[in-house]
Amino acid sequence: MAIAPGETGEAVRQLQHRLGSAGYLPETGVTPDLYCSGTQQGVRAFQEDRGLTVSGICDDDTWTALLEAWWDLGDRSLMLRSPNLRGDDVAELQRLLSRLGFDCGRIDGIFGQKLNQALRDFQLNAGLDVDGVCPSHTVTVLRRLSRMTGDGPGIAAVRDSEEARRGQPLAGRRVAVGQFGDFEPLRKTLSDALREHGAMLIELTDDDVAGQGHTANLFGADIYVGIESSATFEARVAYYSVPAFESAGGRSLAHLIERHLRDVVPRMTVSGMRLPILRETKMPAVLLTLGPVELMTQRSQRIADAVFLALSAWAP
Repeated sequence: MAIAPGETGEAVRQLQHRLGSAGYLPETGVTPDLYCSGTQQGVRAFQEDRGLTVSGICDDDTWTALLEAWWDLGDRSLMLRSPNLRGDDVAELQRLLSRLGFDCGRIDGIFGQKLNQALRDFQLNAGLDVDGVCPSHTVTVLRRLSRMTGDGPGIAAVRDSEEARRGQPLAGRRVAVGQFGDFEPLRKTLSDALREHGAMLIELTDDDVAGQGHTANLFGADIYVGIESSATFEARVAYYSVPAFESAGGRSLAHLIERHLRDVVPRMTVSGMRLPILRETKMPAVLLTLGPVELMTQRSQRIADAVFLALSAWAP
C-alpha cells in the first residue's frame, strides 16, 4: 500500500484520521479526503518523529507505524501470541518493565518471548496472577511502581551498553550481511573479507525485510550489516533508536563505518532510526544507504574494505 499526494478516497480519509488521532494533522490547511499539502506535512512530521525515511508518501512502513501508534498501554490486554502483538502499548510495557529492572530485551514494540518472561517475573514479584497477560489492572500496578523509580535508561539499555563496551574478536563472530537491491559485488567482497578473517557468515539477499530479520535472528547473529541503494545521492548509515532505547552497539558501529567511509562516500550521515530491518533484528544492526547502484558498484572494493575495517575496530 502506498498513498501519495494528490490521491483521494477512503484510504486518504483513513490516513487523515490516523494522523489526526496521533496528533500530526495540522488544524488548518487540510482538505478532507484529499492527500493535500497539509496531509503530506503531517506524514513527513510523523515519519521524522518515528525514525522512518522521510518521503511525505504514506508507504507500507509508515502505515504500519500509524496503526501501531493507535494503541495506548491499557487499551487492550497484552500477551504472547502468534503473530506477535505490536504497538506503542507494547513498547510502553517494555519501557516500564525495563525501568523496574525486568529485562525484556530492547524496546522494539514487539511482544516476544523475552517480554513474556519479564512480565511473568514482574507478576510474581508484585504478587499478581502469573499468567503472562497484561490487562488494565496490571498496568495500574506497573505505573504505580514506576513512579517510585528514577528516570534512568532501564536495564535493557544498560545491558546493551555494557555488551558494546566489552567487544569480541572478529574471528568466530556470527555476522549477517544483508543486501537490498543490486549490490551483489559489494556484498560478496565484504563477505569474502570477513570469512578470511574467521567470521561465521550468513548472506541474506531476500528483499523481504521480515524474512531477513527472522533468518538473522535464527542464525544467532552477533551483528547485522545491511546494504541498500538509493535513487538519490543520499548516503547514510542508520542504527536502531527510539525515544526510550538506543542500540549502543549499533551506534558505535555506525560511527566507525562513517569514519572509514567518509573519503569513499562523501557526505555520509549517521542516524538513529526505527527502520523495519533495524527493528526486526535482535542484535546490533546497521543499514548502509549508499546512493545509486551504478556509481557505488564502481567503488565496491573500497566500500567493502572500509566496512571491514570498521567491523574489525568495533570487535577488537
